[in-house]
Amino acid sequence: MSENQDESIIVHLEALRSMLLKCVIALSICVVPMFFCVPPVMEWLIKICIGNNDVSLNYFSPMEVFILQIKIAVVLDFLLCFPYMAYQIWKFLLPALYENERRFIRSIVLSSSFLFVLGVLFCIFFILPMIINFGISFSTDEIKAVLGVSNIISLALMLSLIFGVMFQFPLITYSLIRSDIVSYESVKNKRPYVFVGILIIAGILTPPDVVSQLMLTIPTYLLFEIGLFFSRKSIKK
Repeated sequence: MSENQDESIIVHLEALRSMLLKCVIALSICVVPMFFCVPPVMEWLIKICIGNNDVSLNYFSPMEVFILQIKIAVVLDFLLCFPYMAYQIWKFLLPALYENERRFIRSIVLSSSFLFVLGVLFCIFFILPMIINFGISFSTDEIKAVLGVSNIISLALMLSLIFGVMFQFPLITYSLIRSDIVSYESVKNKRPYVFVGILIIAGILTPPDVVSQLMLTIPTYLLFEIGLFFSRKSIKK
């Protein structure tokens, strides 16, 4: 290996180290103020999940709520710093990309961010209240619902992340077909296998109840069809 190649590798490693260090510093600085934002965020999330149900949340260990607040602060910290982190990663990759690759990646990143936010909002405002109401509906005079705050918030964070990721399906479908990795006809003919695959993934990712699995499977498959539709329009153009 030549001396110039050695220097090039060192320069790229230094740039990577600088990028990672900036991301870590940003996360470290912002996590402290995010911790003070946790109580109103947690109260807002609980109100959306519980709705008008006459149910109180409980905690069962002295440190449970504190640990839960740390988890929420970390999630908020990541969401706040994500644009800055994405910008640093973009700056690191930019010199190695051609102009058409830059346009493609830029559109993919913007679309992916939009779909992730859409999946999170869909989960918080529609799916979580539906799951909570379904669980509370089994309550009777003899059987009372006693819900733990940690279980509700952990379920909300987990499902929000899962829905944000699964809402990337139309983008994945569109990108694979546009990049000629798979053909439109091949994907179209394998719809039953795609549906079964989504159902299996939903069963693995969601809690072990049919409602959660169907609430993730149906929107994800519809999004897959939307990605297939736009892929066909793109091919015609």
